[in-house]
Amino acid sequence: MNSRNEVASHYDAGQQACTTEESFTTEDILWAVGIWSVILTLSPVIVFYMLMVA
Repeated sequence: MNSRNEVASHYDAGQQACTTEESFTTEDILWAVGIWSVILTLSPVIVFYMLMVA
């Protein structure tokens, strides 16, 4: 009986982990916004540099 409870608890934990991996957390969204803000901020600088060097 104890082994059944352990299997059920492992199965439930696996299901919860699977559902939480599919959704984005606030940390993921802030990280993505931070990366894109750096990329969009530096892209004009890189383009200007390439135009001046080339």
